[in-house]
Amino acid sequence: MTQVSIAAQARTDFGKGASRRLRRSGLIPAVIYGGGSAVEHVALPAHELELALRGPRVVLKVQAPSGVHVVKPRDVQREPVRRFIEHIDLVVIGKEEATERAAIADAIHAAEEAAVEAGMDPAAAAAAVEDALAEGQSPEDAAENALADAEAKAEGYSEAYRVAEAAEATGESAS
Repeated sequence: MTQVSIAAQARTDFGKGASRRLRRSGLIPAVIYGGGSAVEHVALPAHELELALRGPRVVLKVQAPSGVHVVKPRDVQREPVRRFIEHIDLVVIGKEEATERAAIADAIHAAEEAAVEAGMDPAAAAAAVEDALAEGQSPEDAAENALADAEAKAEGYSEAYRVAEAAEATGESAS
């Protein structure tokens, strides 16, 4: 699921104390900006937001008091020890970018599923998709090539490990 609907409440109090009160009540302070609209300060449900941000390239459909905004996370500020979200900046995006983000998320998800079926690390497959996208491949091609790239990298690591083990067994240095 790459597009998640989430309801927002208007936020009128600002500052450290107000933000702490919001967090204690299960809400996260957020700001929505961009796309030619005015800056809007809102509060989002913490649990729903945490779940939504677990997916790659997520697009949020925020029902704010001023209307519905299609946004992407720009900056997520987390508490350094317990890692809960303290504040989030959301940027308004257009239909085109939302569609592109969905295609990339689907490609990453497909590569991860294929990696799990092949008994490989899904994170390596996701990283291979990201690398392929950075090189300019389409999301579909990136997903197809990701598993082969991840397999090749894993094979290279295995070969290097075997060489190091053999060198260690004979008492030679691996360098």
